[in-house]
Amino acid sequence: MRNDDNRAAGLPFAAATGTGLRLAVRLTPRAARNGLDGVVSGPDGRPALHLRVAAPPVEGAANAALVSYVAEALRLRKSDVSIVSGERGRLKLLDLSGDAPALLARLADWVEGARRP
Repeated sequence: MRNDDNRAAGLPFAAATGTGLRLAVRLTPRAARNGLDGVVSGPDGRPALHLRVAAPPVEGAANAALVSYVAEALRLRKSDVSIVSGERGRLKLLDLSGDAPALLARLADWVEGARRP
């Protein structure tokens, strides 16, 4: 098993694609502040990264805040983060453009940092 496969095994909400990563997210808008709340299971049992943003779900503000937050956390440009599905719902799929192994490493560090007290 390769090193990036080992990393991906601990990140069941992320999948490498030909152009980067696909990331499953459950978004909570109107939070007190932006943050990462760990991993949750969706209604279908699939894991998703639970993120919250302070922006309200009005006129795309929460989606824009999500893209900005993920881009900043993973040191990407906003144009490298796009919502592929779920623009009007809480469950979303994001495409992250870039080198998949490097993105997996950054994502693993981000999630691990959120688990620490």
